[in-house]
Amino acid sequence: MTNPTDIVRSFYEKLSTGDALGALGLMAPDIEWTTMWHYQVEGRGPERVAEGLFKPLMAEWSSFSLVPTEFIAEGDTVVSLGDFTGVHSVTGKRSDARYAHVWTVRDGKIARFRQYIDTLAIAEARR
Repeated sequence: MTNPTDIVRSFYEKLSTGDALGALGLMAPDIEWTTMWHYQVEGRGPERVAEGLFKPLMAEWSSFSLVPTEFIAEGDTVVSLGDFTGVHSVTGKRSDARYAHVWTVRDGKIARFRQYIDTLAIAEARR
């Protein structure tokens, strides 16, 4: 996997099979992770992503998936467009939200992530 798009595809594949450790293993030790909703990753590194995003996400949603539908790449930057689908564990409501993820891959590792998502669709499922 030397191609940035292949590395990003692998991240989604690992998440879809429940391999969170494998997904974290694709990250640079000093990864910068920015989300656009209520989960906050404080500091840098895969362990911070696990604490600030993966654990609370899995606790809040009884099921969820991220399905990329398109990849756009230029150099070490990959943009993935896709769909977040989830069922909120408290309300039982389903969310279908479109997203755009912007990834930066350096030296074969994910170095930066920025998320843009339909926050209204997420908020409606949480109410």
